[in-house]
Amino acid sequence: MDASNLQHLSALALKHNRIDPQQYQDNNVFTGLRNKQGEGVLTGLTKVSTITSAQTVNGKRVPCEGELRYRGIDVRDLCAGFLQAGRLGFEETAYLLLFGELPTAAELCDFNALLGGQCQLPINFVRDVIMKAPRRDMMNMLSRSVLTLGAYDDEADDTSIPNVLAQSLRLISVFPLLAVYGYHCYNHMHNESSLYIHRPDPALSTAENILRMLRPDMAYSPIEAQILDLALVLHMEHGGGNNSSFTTHVVSSSGTDTYSTIAAALGSLKGPKHGGANIKVVQMMEDLKASVADTTSEAQVRAYLEKLLDKEAFDGKGLVYGMGHAVYSLSDPRADLFKQFTMQLAAEKEEHAEFNLYEMVERLAPELIAEKRKIYKGVSPNVDFYSGFVYRVLRIPEELYTPLFAIARIVGWSAHRLEELINQNKIIRPAYQSVMDAQDYVPVEER
Repeated sequence: MDASNLQHLSALALKHNRIDPQQYQDNNVFTGLRNKQGEGVLTGLTKVSTITSAQTVNGKRVPCEGELRYRGIDVRDLCAGFLQAGRLGFEETAYLLLFGELPTAAELCDFNALLGGQCQLPINFVRDVIMKAPRRDMMNMLSRSVLTLGAYDDEADDTSIPNVLAQSLRLISVFPLLAVYGYHCYNHMHNESSLYIHRPDPALSTAENILRMLRPDMAYSPIEAQILDLALVLHMEHGGGNNSSFTTHVVSSSGTDTYSTIAAALGSLKGPKHGGANIKVVQMMEDLKASVADTTSEAQVRAYLEKLLDKEAFDGKGLVYGMGHAVYSLSDPRADLFKQFTMQLAAEKEEHAEFNLYEMVERLAPELIAEKRKIYKGVSPNVDFYSGFVYRVLRIPEELYTPLFAIARIVGWSAHRLEELINQNKIIRPAYQSVMDAQDYVPVEER
């Protein structure tokens, strides 16, 4: 398209689509479906998970330490349970979210076998789909692969609960293959690296298989598998109101198929305001290290963070990525859990200096944000703050950071899709108030 013509059309689009912010207030519209205090507008009910960030004291809502419960169970207790027993927890947690209760030992064994038995793609799928037009954008590749898998399903449009559940379990099983194989094909085609297509081992956990398929030698340590597994558990679900889970509810309410629904959720998660946040944390920290002469100097790091908030550093957005959350205020329980194991991984990999820098930013950023911003609630690190650091130490390529989030969150999406289909028979259709002035049609020769 001609550049000058595109610029003209863009100017028209901006002119006729811009709405005065005051009109949102005049019409009592909560942008982002959040009120002035940042609290989400109630749009539905769920039994999948519970997020607590405030309590009512003397009739007023006051911030409290964050709490996340999966099917009523505190995620801290859940993680402590499988960690103390020496188990990896992805499969156990997936069972809990999908079916509403913890599995017995026998049920867990059967569920592991069920997922492991489906951990394979159709014949020639890697060659005919994943290796075709590989690109750095793994999330778009995932969406394309998911939609193509629908073509292999003779019952793709059947939205009965047994069929949707079967489809969900298959997608949960193959998501690690789609993501890792997609990366290897991209890396081979565009970076001229060797191509590795390691088959998963049905006897291994999801986290173990990701590391096995990703690495040329298929080797990994127990702590590496354990912390990746923990990351997957902590990213698995976060209420029906997060953008991608809400997308799942909205699209499911239209009566469409599972593959289209999950592709839509992937499109939501891809956004840097949602699933792409941990990449921004890593990029921000790399910019910090390149901009600061002495990263052990609190004064120099503080000065960089001030420039960041003043839109004079990094991407000019004025954000300290990984700090703050749409819901949590005093603390994100996922970040607290994750940090404990991040320390262990940093010790094993001799990444003490890097971990200390993250800790310094974690300590300084909330103080500076409170000084420079009008905030309604506290600011604390979220789960994305340390996850990027962990993935880098695990030698996971940046292209897979958000796909790893998807590998975990598809469990939550599946639970929310089932909940929507079981409980509602109405398409989600909120109202938009028109603020457009009426105008008459003018014949083309008079314009």
